[in-house]
Amino acid sequence: MSSPAFASVADLEVKKTTFLQLSEHCWAYTAEGDPNTGVIIGDDSVLICDALATPVMAQGLIAEIRRVTDKPIKYVVLSHYHAVRVLGASGYLDAGLQEIIASQGTYEMIVERGAQDIQSEYERFPRLFQNFDSIPGLTWPTLVFRDEMTLWMGSLEVKIMHPGAGHTRGDTIVWVPSEQVLFSGDLVEADAACYTGDAQLEEWPATLDVLAALGAQKLVPGRGPALLTPERVTEGLDYTRDFVTTLLGAAREAVAQGMNLNQAMAHARKAMDPKFGQVFIYEHCLPFDVTRAVDEASGIKHPRIWTAERDREMWHGLQAAG
Repeated sequence: MSSPAFASVADLEVKKTTFLQLSEHCWAYTAEGDPNTGVIIGDDSVLICDALATPVMAQGLIAEIRRVTDKPIKYVVLSHYHAVRVLGASGYLDAGLQEIIASQGTYEMIVERGAQDIQSEYERFPRLFQNFDSIPGLTWPTLVFRDEMTLWMGSLEVKIMHPGAGHTRGDTIVWVPSEQVLFSGDLVEADAACYTGDAQLEEWPATLDVLAALGAQKLVPGRGPALLTPERVTEGLDYTRDFVTTLLGAAREAVAQGMNLNQAMAHARKAMDPKFGQVFIYEHCLPFDVTRAVDEASGIKHPRIWTAERDREMWHGLQAAG
């Protein structure tokens, strides 16, 4: 029996994108389980929450926005540092881009591991990087904040916040108080696996509590459909909490029992597969998720850096019998 193809290199199915208006000023650009992007059209300008993976891919979103408005796209907010979220930022330069906004934690992660992350993510899931050669290099923020900042887009108030660690150490959300719309990045997922390879799993539930306290009426998750009612928002928060707590709980049990990584993977599957085995990118994420969860359960607080070489060593190692 042959081993499964590495990560998602064999996933070639192009996803249909949807540009959906959520409120007077807020839109969701979703793609059937591929990474989502948020759009805020203010009185005088446009804000993008997550830049897409390449400048060429950004052109598709710009075309959608131009069907609605000709206002300049002045702002790009990075929800975190992962390549699939940030490397398209240069594609907005000709559309009026003035500021690339990120948290201090995200900036520090780009400095520490941004270069390794580009190659790692591309080799894992090349379909997500259309025209990879169009990427000019790392995306660097031009405006860095620590905890929270307020942006006024004319009369529209936009809050940009680091609510705590979870998916990464620097996670950032965008919140429009007057319309109660939240752009969560990968802190929340819907009908998709949580990628936790660089996560702070123990802290993630408390960060979800911060998001829940906002009382969002609508939420754009990192992946999956936009959540269009308060009930669906609650479901998304609960689903994400269940995913990360089940994962970390299984890893803690595995470590306590002295299991190796293969055994820990089998143990985690017993808890995870029945609940989450059917969702988008589950099989892609789980090896990386379990590896990080075992690390954290073993006392490794700061996630180890993923490189393309480490990815493949881990992947092939987990294909062996436990």
